[in-house]
Amino acid sequence: MFEVIKSGGWMMLPIILCSIGAMGIIAERLWTLQKKKILPPDLVPQVWNLFREQKLDKMALHRLKTSSPLGCILAAGLANIDHGREVMKECIEEAGRQVVHDLDRFLNALGTIASIAPLLGLLGTVLGMIEVFSGIMVNGVGDPNALAGGISVALITTAAGLTVAIPSLIFYRYFERLVDEYVVDMEEEALKLIEVLHGEREEA
Repeated sequence: MFEVIKSGGWMMLPIILCSIGAMGIIAERLWTLQKKKILPPDLVPQVWNLFREQKLDKMALHRLKTSSPLGCILAAGLANIDHGREVMKECIEEAGRQVVHDLDRFLNALGTIASIAPLLGLLGTVLGMIEVFSGIMVNGVGDPNALAGGISVALITTAAGLTVAIPSLIFYRYFERLVDEYVVDMEEEALKLIEVLHGEREEA
């Protein structure tokens, strides 16, 4: 493996760095974007119980806000329960934008890696081909096997770039879709909260 990397030339270095960065982001996002961390299944029933028992004081709201992204959104609405439906909705939307920003963390970097990795590989191949044909101009065609070997080495960076880009793009799309689904679910829970608190629907 080391010989293959070495034969790819210095352009393999940024590709390897992209690979390390992509693996780090993917591992971090897989850990962070677990559904039980974003949308705890027992959180909403706990909120209703606290509300019915009139225990939603500042300390309870602070714990709710720091418990999870969904908790942060619900706490924003509950903290403004005395200011009417529209104010609650605005505060929930504000908190939602911040939550979405946090959920999207590092995804732009992962998308960038997916875009530039094949370009770095292509650049390495072009530089390798230039070197091969420069050798032909100086020494002639010579041994066809040596020529084929030189071209093969030049193509290593393209293969390496694609190897990094393909899984990076797959996970980038997966995380984007996952965040979109979480946002929809959190919006539904927040709207349900507003409607129940204002007597527009029964608690589900």
